Amino acid sequence: MIGIVDYEAGNLRSVETAMKHLGADFFISRNPEELLKADRMIFPGVGEAKSSMEVLERTGLDKAVREFADSGKPMLGICLGCQIFFEHSEERDTECLGIIPGRVKEFSADMGLKVPHMGWNQVRHEGRHPVFEGIKEESSFYFVHSFYPSAPKEFEIGSTEYGIGFTSAASKDNVVATQFHPEKSGEVGLKLITNFINWKI
Repeated sequence: MIGIVDYEAGNLRSVETAMKHLGADFFISRNPEELLKADRMIFPGVGEAKSSMEVLERTGLDKAVREFADSGKPMLGICLGCQIFFEHSEERDTECLGIIPGRVKEFSADMGLKVPHMGWNQVRHEGRHPVFEGIKEESSFYFVHSFYPSAPKEFEIGSTEYGIGFTSAASKDNVVATQFHPEKSGEVGLKLITNFINWKI
């Protein structure tokens, strides 16, 4: 059973739709005790880092998510969920969960980039990870974000170019995180989610 974390950060509907399409066994909850009983966890989200961390801390979900990460059970963070797995975000100078080493930085308007980074972009595989099994190198996934993760190379499993190179997928032990939205990325995204569901650790 897959537990999907509801922490008032939006984007639950698209994840729910993808899970139903795949015929996955899942539930959506904001109850820490219930989520800890899941076999796998998906931590999605669209929104703002600081306000989301405040919700997590107020509800006790921060402790539950860290405990789940420590349990060794597979865990996937998506978009804002990915960013919150890191140590710190420049978005309102926010201390995050610290599950994956690294920081989240802001795209600079000085780069001449359109912000947010929105639309399809290629993901280069960095090493081999089970969630990318059967997915072609430099396949395109759907992005929408104004801040980007920067992880040490040993934790980076996917990278993308948008004015600069940034970490678009990271992993540490049983935890994987994608800055892009696999649930909005068509067949290739559904393949990644399927790989996560089947990931044996």
